[in-house]
Order: sequence, then C-alpha cells, then structure tokens
Amino acid sequence: MTALHLRGVLLPEGRSRDLWISDGLISTEPVEDAVTILDGGYVLPGPVDAHCHVGIGPQGPVDLDEAVSQAETDAAAGTLLIRDCGSPLDTTPLQSRTDLPRIIRAGRHLARPKRYIPHLAEQLDDPEELPEAVAKQAVQGDGWVKLVGDWIDRSVGDLAPLWSPDTLHKAVETAHRHGARVTAHVFGEQALAGLLDAGIDCIEHGTGLDDAMIERMARDGIALVPTLINIENFPSFAAAATKYPDYASHMYRLHRDGDRTVRKAVEAGVPVYAGTDAGGGIEHGRLVDEIVALHRVGMSREQALGAATWSARRWLGFAGLEHGAEADLVCYASDPRADLEALRSPELILLRGGVLR
Repeated sequence: MTALHLRGVLLPEGRSRDLWISDGLISTEPVEDAVTILDGGYVLPGPVDAHCHVGIGPQGPVDLDEAVSQAETDAAAGTLLIRDCGSPLDTTPLQSRTDLPRIIRAGRHLARPKRYIPHLAEQLDDPEELPEAVAKQAVQGDGWVKLVGDWIDRSVGDLAPLWSPDTLHKAVETAHRHGARVTAHVFGEQALAGLLDAGIDCIEHGTGLDDAMIERMARDGIALVPTLINIENFPSFAAAATKYPDYASHMYRLHRDGDRTVRKAVEAGVPVYAGTDAGGGIEHGRLVDEIVALHRVGMSREQALGAATWSARRWLGFAGLEHGAEADLVCYASDPRADLEALRSPELILLRGGVLR
C-alpha cells in the first residue's frame, strides 16, 4: 500500500501539522516516498455513531446485503466507527470489510415477551434467565450487552420496567465478569433507579432522568447516549397509541422535557455521546444531525464534535490522531468548530489507511 501524507489542522489539538499514513497506521514521523493527498483543511478522528442498528430496517430485521448497504450509507457520510446497540442479524461478516465502518456489536436486545419491538429481541419467558442470557451475549458480542430497560406494559397501559432490581444486579455483575459493559434502552422514569443501582455503564435515551439521577451519573461516570433525533419521534409514537392514553400523555411529556433533561446532563458533567438510533424509523447516515442537536441542547460546538469523535473513540477504546493509531480520519475544507454544517461535506475520508473518498 502506498504511503500517504496529509497536512492540516488536527482536531482537537487545533494546530496545523503533518501526518503520514503507512500500513494502515498514523505516523507523526516522515515516511519515505509518501504521496501528499491533503495540503490544508481540518482533520478529525474517525466519527462515531454510538447508537446504531446495522441489520434493522423499517419493517424489522433485514438480510446481510441490506445491512451492508446501511453500513455503506454511514461510511459515505463520514461515520467510521459504529457501536451497534442491538441487532437480530449477525453482522460479523461486515467486520472484515475494509470499506465499511468498524462495528462494535452488542448482540441482540434482551427483553421480555411482548415488551419490545417484534422480532428484534431475544425474549426471555422467565426474567430470572437474564443473567444467563447476558453471559451468552457478552461472549458473542464485542464487549457490550444491550438490555431493554422499559417498554409499554399493556396491562398497565404505560411504560414500566422489565426487570427486578435483584435480577439487574446479577445481570450486570455477570456481564462485568465476562469483560462486557452493559447499556439499556430506557424512556421513562421508573426503570432508571434499578439500572443505576445495578452498576450499569450507559443509558440510552434517558428522557426520564431526574436531577438526582443525573448527579449520580456524573459522579459515577455513567454515560448517556440521548439519541435526540429519535426523541423527535415521540409525538408520533404517542399519536399512534390510541388504546393507551396514559402512555401517550407520558410520551408527550418526555418529549417536551427531553432537551432540558439532556442540557442538565451536559451541564452536570455526565459523559454524553452522539448516537442516531439509525435502523427502524431513523435513516442511516444522519450523525451530523445528532451532532447539531447536541449543540442545540447546550454543548459547545467543540464538545458536540468530541461527543462524536475524539471523546467517543476514547470511551470505546479507540485512539484519535496520535502516532501509531489506526488511520481512520475525515478531512474538511472549513473548520467544523466554527460551523457544524461543514461536517456534511467531507473532502477526504480515510478508513484503515485507505481512501474511501
């Protein structure tokens, strides 16, 4: 593979520097006979969609060819690392594709019967089976396990927790023992205390968080991936729930307070990362929309960039633009710290040291 040379302003450092790419790795030291492919502009570590579903479409599970198309859409928009937050499809074959984003798989969602979107989750008839199911997913995945923390319970007509506090404790301990972190889908308020008490590592959506919970997450370093562009869909979820007025009004209220909740989390110092919830009702390739939304609710532009690049990569165990790091990066003609809309027009995309665009 031909060695490459780039010169531009490296972010978040903010200084103009030279980088060389050789054997798929970044070098800050000159590499002989390198070909210059960038001379000026701004260079970001490979952007991260921290909540994405490769393998899920609007009608449910998709085949492997469609999953490839989804990942290609993300890559073309500049997303080079995906934390896949639950998929019924084994996307392992995609991980060997050098033209597709790196994928960190969380395996299948774990839920109870009729307590999640049909055909997506592994449904446990006995909730006491959760620790065993977590152990299985921890072994099969890439260091993450995804629980469904709450969903509508038709017997009560509203959101309700799926698991008892004791079961959650055992499940999270099991995941940690197997070297995996645990995250959970949770919209409402009731399920959150049990998840936080159990020592969970991350909360997805988190629209029901109160001030005390936010302070606790900040203190304990528990991450939040709010999926703001999915929260925009809450009114349509509510409007469709004509048989469940309590659930509908609850979803309207969570939507109304969603931006304020995330703003409080940011201000409190909760680690907040960008995730689109692509798959199902959200199209792939919309990471920039989520970054813009994080800025809207109170992150500075640089914080919002970090939530989808250098900070998110560090959280997931990946390097940025330092010497010896894997050469996943995106370059822009103008400074995204001045205008996030610049992110919609990448000049150059390198993945695994190869030029995608």
